Amino acid sequence: MAEQARKTLEERAQMTDLERLRHSCAHVLATAILRIWPDAQLAAGPPVDSGFYYDMELDHRISPEDFERIEKEMKKVVKENQKFERIALSRQDALEMAQSGKLGGLSERSEPSKFKLDILENIPDDEEISIYQNGEFTDLCAGPHVGFTSKCKAYKLMNVASAYYKGDSNNPQLQRIYGTAFPNKTELAAYLEQLEEAKKRDHRKLGRDLELFTIDEEVGQGLILWMPKGAVVRQELQDFISEELAVQGYSQVFTPHIGKLDLYRTSGHYPYYQESQYPPVVDRETLKGLADEGCGCAELSNRLEDGEIDGYLLKPMNCPHHIKIFAATHHSYRDMPVRLAEFGTVYRWEMSGELGGMTRVRGFTQDDAHLFCTPDQVESEIIGCVNLVKKVLTTLGIEDYRVRVGLRDPDSTKYVGQPENWDRAEQSLRNVATTLDVPFTEAPGEAAFYGPKIDFLVKDVIGREWQLGTVQVDYNLPERFDLSYIGSDNEAHRPVMIHRAPFGSMERFVGVLIEHFAGHFPTWLAPEQVRVIPISEKYHAYAQTVLEQLRQLKGLRVTIDTASEKVGAKIRLAQLDKVPYMLLIGAQEEESKQVSIRHRNHGDLGSKELSTFLKDVESEIRERSL
Repeated sequence: MAEQARKTLEERAQMTDLERLRHSCAHVLATAILRIWPDAQLAAGPPVDSGFYYDMELDHRISPEDFERIEKEMKKVVKENQKFERIALSRQDALEMAQSGKLGGLSERSEPSKFKLDILENIPDDEEISIYQNGEFTDLCAGPHVGFTSKCKAYKLMNVASAYYKGDSNNPQLQRIYGTAFPNKTELAAYLEQLEEAKKRDHRKLGRDLELFTIDEEVGQGLILWMPKGAVVRQELQDFISEELAVQGYSQVFTPHIGKLDLYRTSGHYPYYQESQYPPVVDRETLKGLADEGCGCAELSNRLEDGEIDGYLLKPMNCPHHIKIFAATHHSYRDMPVRLAEFGTVYRWEMSGELGGMTRVRGFTQDDAHLFCTPDQVESEIIGCVNLVKKVLTTLGIEDYRVRVGLRDPDSTKYVGQPENWDRAEQSLRNVATTLDVPFTEAPGEAAFYGPKIDFLVKDVIGREWQLGTVQVDYNLPERFDLSYIGSDNEAHRPVMIHRAPFGSMERFVGVLIEHFAGHFPTWLAPEQVRVIPISEKYHAYAQTVLEQLRQLKGLRVTIDTASEKVGAKIRLAQLDKVPYMLLIGAQEEESKQVSIRHRNHGDLGSKELSTFLKDVESEIRERSL
């Protein structure tokens, strides 16, 4: 699990009231832990989006069964109304406190507070050192906090997990206790109720129950196997976006899943981002020759980085391949923009602890496209890309989202390209963002290494934000690959490149959609759209006739349930399978040549002529109604 970047004093001063409360609750938790287990070695306890946590090293293995005892002790600390008191002190005094075990403790101890000593060493020399004291607990902390522990009344311990100190697997593995807190018990109760709803919507559970996808250990963690029903959802989404791309003048391309290392050396993806990539593939003869030379793993890695050895890489991005397609033919300014699209699968090496269902994976397919345009076309093409993302979200009923403009971090050296190109790209995105009629924020440090971007951050049912659609402007990769087109002056000019992916990744997008709809996909997306249910065996023949007529509507996904169960059980099964429409067939329906319609959400809709039902459902699917 990645470690949170250390906040500056200025950033800490800007903590919201809720963050201050949660930060204070982390100290209340630490006080309670030390009262129960005085020898606990505390590391850090910051507020986070969903609450707070505290990392600690402790011989006792904490489990949820311990939470009642810990919360009871926290309640005592809250009731004591202890004051949070900030004390500034010299670095030497702080070191002495840590050596004595009192810093991060309730009193002096036989062992020094080793994690506090390490944190002290990493505090900049020009930064004031402070501690916070509440009751008998003293912690190395820059704050801020609420005034008294009595403010921390609405809290709940949520879970416990393992976490490497500072997020580094070379460091000790600690126990991390997560909690949440709110200003009052009403808000806490509402949040806990929201979490219960989220459990019902968990895409990992629904994906298994509805047979949408599976993950198999023999295939590998983080590698999604799309089952037939899940493949239907994915294909419908791909068809939806493909229709839009055809209207907007995109050309579909296909590229391999692997490329030579030199391709990624040119793009800059290798070796700079090799920690998030699968290891390079080196051919057998080269490996054998290196082994005969006595070349070790470290030397092999160095020689790969230096370019002395060639190899292949599972593609971490589609853009270098699309660049090569653009470069394969000559282009005039009259050809521009060139829009290349692909549902391209890419591979990233994620730590096993960071993997999660479909939303954090090692192999995923992007609805990727790269646009090559002239400088004066940049803003209009960005607007087209952004409007496509907005149409996707609107069609799917996703309304709770915000826009983030990712800019350079002025203090970072990870970015490539000329500053003037970055300035132009960032300004173009700002100009477009102001036209969106959607709140947006600027985020220094969130740009890709080759250019700034607009991200669409969607909030799910429990308030988590997911980055889905993205649009990026890139002046740098065309430079690195020496791309050109012939302008109206008959001279070679450098194109500007735009990267865009409205869904982001199909895996993450579908995972979020499963939870968004709680598995109740709209009819056009549903793996099974209609189920014919004869109420007894003697109506099977007419039910079969109805089935055949339904199948005349091209693409309608319809099945029949001829099992011997009672009709109530069949309806319950269809409800569990979240089928939008059930057509009940009995004596009355056979005699009138109608169908009795039941909807999974709205119940009994009465009887209709089959042709009328077909027209209605065809319209619903064609219009992609929700």
